[in-house]
Amino acid sequence: MSKHNEKSRRSFIKKALGTAVITGAAPSLLASPRNTVTLRPEPLSTKTYGPNDQVNIAVIGMGIMGFNNLETSVQIPGVKLVAACDLYNGRLERTKELYGKDIFTTRNYKEILDRKDIDAVIIATSDHWHDRISIDAMNKGKHVYCEKPMVHKLEEGADVIATQKKTGKVFQVGSQRVSSIVTDKAREIFESGAIGDLILVETWNDRQGGNGAWQYSIPTDAKTPGAVDWEAFLGDAPKVAYDPVRFFRWRNYQDYGTGIAGDLFVHLFSGLHTVTSSKGPNRIYSTGGLRYWKDGRDVPDIICGLYDYPATDKHPAFNLQMRVNFVSGSGGDSRLRLVGSDGVITLSGSAVKLQRSKTPKYPGYGGWDSFTTFTEAQQKEYEKWYKANHPPITAEMLQPETEFKAPQGYSDNIAHHANFYKGIRENVPVKEDAWFSMRAAGPALASNKSVFEKKIIHWDPENAKVISV
Repeated sequence: MSKHNEKSRRSFIKKALGTAVITGAAPSLLASPRNTVTLRPEPLSTKTYGPNDQVNIAVIGMGIMGFNNLETSVQIPGVKLVAACDLYNGRLERTKELYGKDIFTTRNYKEILDRKDIDAVIIATSDHWHDRISIDAMNKGKHVYCEKPMVHKLEEGADVIATQKKTGKVFQVGSQRVSSIVTDKAREIFESGAIGDLILVETWNDRQGGNGAWQYSIPTDAKTPGAVDWEAFLGDAPKVAYDPVRFFRWRNYQDYGTGIAGDLFVHLFSGLHTVTSSKGPNRIYSTGGLRYWKDGRDVPDIICGLYDYPATDKHPAFNLQMRVNFVSGSGGDSRLRLVGSDGVITLSGSAVKLQRSKTPKYPGYGGWDSFTTFTEAQQKEYEKWYKANHPPITAEMLQPETEFKAPQGYSDNIAHHANFYKGIRENVPVKEDAWFSMRAAGPALASNKSVFEKKIIHWDPENAKVISV
């Protein structure tokens, strides 16, 4: 570890212990199993916005995430819903039930983009429409909040990146953990050098139950003639006869979705890249299969991935293990675990935990060791030599684990949307622009490619593209 990192590490540890919620003197501190710190989020602006400062939005795709993003966005001061688009009539009717009969609704997203009173759009369609609508929206002068993954296919990323650069519009993808105060704290801990040199990352997002495996409800009027604009939904996907299962459970099919890698690996990559300031891996190998949900879907319900991350000026070379399992046998769980030479950082939902090594880094003796095989005389000589040549264990080496928690009621989703509208109003960079998003979506989609083609994928993290070898 460099002297700079060592100094940063010591400074961070002192600050962490100084702000921990603990009582007693130093001896009791060292005996305590855990210190807890409550993080303080930046409050939402209380400013009252006039007509010129108001951001008028439209939502394109009023499914689960369309309504979720809308509900979150309108909690941001000065944000107003103007219009909504969906290809199923019932969702347009539901929008009016919840947000007023005056809301403009349409099946044709281009009617949304043609409106002069709309500043920004939320794109929450099936994955195979993300790139086309994002590009059309930015070219029409609209800011874009797009659900993840940014694209359906690897080759689509370059055009989205180029369009954002050309138009200068704010473009943000919806992996909300990049805006979380918990992720920010994990990055602060990592950059302090508190866990030494990064060696390994383990991350997973497991689920249990039908809804978590995309077995979404299908309305009883789905087969009513004209209830769904099927031809518009298909777009550039293969032409097949109308099937309400494929429409309402589109994540299960490669023609419209990106499977568990595009849905959930993207979140895991986004969180890791935010903490480490990494641009991504350069070697990808994944394997998986359809083990349980044999319901007609053509995407795996479990994928395990292995990734090589090259050294950069932000982090050493390290290895990543990633997993999503749709039949976890329990209630499901999600973690991001960074293992270093001197400790571990673990992110779990609304908390991040720092565990430090409790033993000195230099060689020791005892436990599972050859020391006991020496003669008694040699053991005594070795003990004398060891004590004379190694410093004693210090209080810092015995530091208890420290957990940093978001306050009750904190929402990283609200924080992420607030960052999007701040980018629009203040013309400041957002945390998950097209480049960042492609560097997260790319390895995820390359994981699918590795599974389906049964081969290692070589990836260029700087330019976010597959390398032919």
